[in-house]
Amino acid sequence: MSLTLQTPSSTTLSSASSIHSTTRRSTSYFSIRSTLSPKTIHCNSRRSYPQTRASASSINIASTTELDAVSAFSEIVPDTVVFDDFEKFPPTAATVSSSLLLGICGLPDTIFRNAVEMALADSECYGIENPNARVSCFVNKAFANVGSDLAKLVPGRVSTEVDARLAYDTHAIIRKVHDLLKLYNDSNVPPERLLFKIPSTWQGIEAARLLESEGIQTHLTFVYSFAQAAAAAQAGASVIQIFVGRIRDWARNHSGDAEIESAQLRGEDPGLALVTKAYNYIHKYGHKSKLMAAAVRNKQDLFSLLGVDYIIAPLKVLQSLKESVASPDEKYSFVRRLSPQSAAMYQFREEELVQWDHDSMVNAMGPAAVQLLAAGLDGHADQAKRVEDLFEKIWPPPNV
Repeated sequence: MSLTLQTPSSTTLSSASSIHSTTRRSTSYFSIRSTLSPKTIHCNSRRSYPQTRASASSINIASTTELDAVSAFSEIVPDTVVFDDFEKFPPTAATVSSSLLLGICGLPDTIFRNAVEMALADSECYGIENPNARVSCFVNKAFANVGSDLAKLVPGRVSTEVDARLAYDTHAIIRKVHDLLKLYNDSNVPPERLLFKIPSTWQGIEAARLLESEGIQTHLTFVYSFAQAAAAAQAGASVIQIFVGRIRDWARNHSGDAEIESAQLRGEDPGLALVTKAYNYIHKYGHKSKLMAAAVRNKQDLFSLLGVDYIIAPLKVLQSLKESVASPDEKYSFVRRLSPQSAAMYQFREEELVQWDHDSMVNAMGPAAVQLLAAGLDGHADQAKRVEDLFEKIWPPPNV
């Protein structure tokens, strides 16, 4: 299913509580995913948890759906949303990404097209003589303009993707975030409504540490190892995102990763095991980070992760959960798998409880994390370059 970014009716917009979206092949609680189909852009856009189990006393089991039951433990977020699905699966936040900008520019009529055109007509950028600096200005303006529009549509936070080509330059990441934050401030979007999505290289994690110390909220993505997750938690990242399905896919086709093979020897799925371990680390040692499980492929994945802060679920899984009534003899008993209580009992090895630095984190990342991180960075860097190439071709717009 897909989100058609054509202008919805006023009644649709008024009933829509939020937009939630994800970048192509990069499921995220705060992102939008797009393809260059001439008609469609695919968009994907706290509660108190019961202690251990959903029972008749906490959930009306006779009348509730499976979706209601699992939502008692974790915030279940749609992977993709169309305007018509807002009432069925109302999302809560959004992300501005290079993928989204490409999609907007590939469609003749979207509610965000004007935001991009206004960026390309911006007089401040127009006056910059250096062509590289000028196009960078246009891109920043487009990100902030679209993000500001999204902030008017969603009740939650808007996350803005930081250029993946800056992933190994801490100071460049910070400068980019400050530039974007200033543009959002000019549009009267308060900082508490914003997240900045940063790749989990060591330099990205260090940037998150410094930004969080300024009160700027960060979302660390491309986490594929415990070392990355623990370092991100120590840095105080607001959100840490782990891709369950991608780790599983790597394990099916590769070998030689000690962390993955250890999970398999215990009879565990390596992606689910990493989320569990990261959750336990965050809660046992009092870190503020919220954990997001992405690339969830089926209902059993979701049941195995109940209790994690956010679970990104495909629409087909959400639809199945919504159509299934949770009865007392249900096969799954909706047990909270992850909780602060269970985290307190989890035993970590001594070498996992270090103060992570560049060398220790890089040395602890196995081949799965190294390869998956590199693939994610390459894909996002390619999208960023495509946006710049496109803006150079279509600038100046006809009215400039």
